[in-house]
Amino acid sequence: MPRVIDCLVNVHFGEREQPGWMLKVRDDYFRGPTSMYAPTDLAELLDEMDEQGVEKAILTYSVTQPSPTVRKFIDAAPDRFAVALGGVDLEHPVAALREFSSMAADLPLAYAVTGPGFWGEGRFRPTDAVYYPLYYKCAELDVPLCMNTGLPGPPIPGEAQNPIYLDRVCVDFPELRLCMIHGADPWWDVAIRLLLKYENLRLMTSAWSPKYLPESLLHYMRTRGKDKVLFASDWPVLPMRRVVPEASALALPDDVMDNFLYGNARRFFFPDDAAAKR
Repeated sequence: MPRVIDCLVNVHFGEREQPGWMLKVRDDYFRGPTSMYAPTDLAELLDEMDEQGVEKAILTYSVTQPSPTVRKFIDAAPDRFAVALGGVDLEHPVAALREFSSMAADLPLAYAVTGPGFWGEGRFRPTDAVYYPLYYKCAELDVPLCMNTGLPGPPIPGEAQNPIYLDRVCVDFPELRLCMIHGADPWWDVAIRLLLKYENLRLMTSAWSPKYLPESLLHYMRTRGKDKVLFASDWPVLPMRRVVPEASALALPDDVMDNFLYGNARRFFFPDDAAAKR
């Protein structure tokens, strides 16, 4: 059985009624079951993690809408869960980043997260000044920042998620550990070129069925990108029971597979733990 870190898991969906665009994601894009947005049972999630060799899952958590489910899971199994902290109000950065810093100190934080297509109705590209306080804060705290790239599944504007905009961000913030999430379709080649160019840039395959990953990305992983691509499910959108076996079936050398499923995330998001295991 492979060892796995699942870098993006959602356990808060069942806490509140989902907006219409989220229902369209479930029904029209992923064609998922109604249970996708049902409350999450801790025991059932841990069983699925154990079954698939998932040692740790990173749970999404919002500054503006803190999830009691996430808190409950972390308290119950602190060795199995970490947090991806999002929901920062970029248009009111002083108060928002003060709250972000407070939460970052209180939670087992793996990374910060934001989505250009979801923030401000897609009006702000990652090169817009509205993002720069967040970049600075993450670089200052040495917290990785994950940003959605690729056209989003929901019917919202997606141009701001073209990964080319991260070219300028990487130049302006060379200290920032930055990760593209949810793949980069249809701009995979741009994303790969940026990964080649910038040492501190990574890509996460969350919300992508591994069997549909493009050959260009798999070739990059086998060659110059062994340390650059991270696995994630976006559970329950894609169940671990589906995507871990699909990932394990990819034509990747053993060392590349272990990096993809486990090692790259361990080093990028949990460097202190990775150093301790050497």
